[in-house]
Amino acid sequence: MSKYKICVYAICKNEVSFVEKWMDSMDEADLVVVTDTGSTDGTPDKLQKRGAIVYTTEVKPWRFDVARNISLDNVPKDVDICVCTDLDEVFNPGWREKLETAWGNHKPRHKGPIAKSGKYLYNRSLKPDGTPGIQINYFKVHERHGFRWKCPVHEYIKYEGNKPVEKVYIEGMVLNHYPDNSKSRSSYLTLLEFAVKEEPDDDRMRYYLGREYMYKGEWQKCIDTLKSYLDMPSATWNEERCAAMRWIANCYWKLDLIKDAYSWFYRAIAEAPHMREPYVEFSKMCYKLKDWPMTFFLSENALRIKQKTKTYVNMGYAWDFTPNDLCAISAYHLNLLDKSYEHARAALSYAPDNERLKNNLKIIESAKND
Repeated sequence: MSKYKICVYAICKNEVSFVEKWMDSMDEADLVVVTDTGSTDGTPDKLQKRGAIVYTTEVKPWRFDVARNISLDNVPKDVDICVCTDLDEVFNPGWREKLETAWGNHKPRHKGPIAKSGKYLYNRSLKPDGTPGIQINYFKVHERHGFRWKCPVHEYIKYEGNKPVEKVYIEGMVLNHYPDNSKSRSSYLTLLEFAVKEEPDDDRMRYYLGREYMYKGEWQKCIDTLKSYLDMPSATWNEERCAAMRWIANCYWKLDLIKDAYSWFYRAIAEAPHMREPYVEFSKMCYKLKDWPMTFFLSENALRIKQKTKTYVNMGYAWDFTPNDLCAISAYHLNLLDKSYEHARAALSYAPDNERLKNNLKIIESAKND
């Protein structure tokens, strides 16, 4: 018999196409509680037929934190562990056993009662072959009491009780995201602009606002916002600061201010030299500019980093064939044909059906044998 009562809870709107797959994945929980925020496509009925407890509410003006707190309030008080997911997310089978094992084996660092929250692997995007694209450690598992959601968008769960909080890493618990790309994120920019006005000292919201400006192609607004983020005394997380510097560099590149782009990529590497991402993104820019010595130098240095970060986002292109591919191409242009061949073979080992990589290897092999 299970030691813990586990509840999956979620918010949704017009996600009927995800219900079957999602409920199949979540049925390891003792109960599933969904708060529907205005579906017109039959999502609530389908969820109920599959055994979910469904509540209906309207959130105006829309805020993700308000909706998630309403959803959390709908979770019964006797639940031990809450697992928040969205309907376009699916766990690998066996997730409950992994969760219970980690929860039960956790050895508190503090004396007396503690509050626990969980972290687990989240594949925010998957490539067509099923391998991870964007990968992070996620945070949406927590005890039932004392936790509340914060921020109108890019919301996060925060403990507001009096006990010390300890994070439990749930080894082997993996959540995969299968997004509906037809859904708009048009509300994000407005919500982020509001969030920064609401909490001007919140470095997290300012970072996300700057990134959103980049997504919208508003290059100068991104640069200005992220520079102001970097100047905030509370902005001390080096991996997030590195990301902000990468986005600034990218925006300068888009503005054709190449010297500034180089400068900010150098700063990004210095901020988090243990991460592949700044090296690979800098190398990709240098490839576009046909700066072959820098492309080779940066991609080779990226490959020397063997461990993904456990605290920030891991981008798929930093860990697939891309670094070796960049090495192979730049080494070819530098007439380092042995190196080029070595890296071309390594790149192809990641994607053996990739026709471009196959052709590159043939070209390099032919040049090497001449």
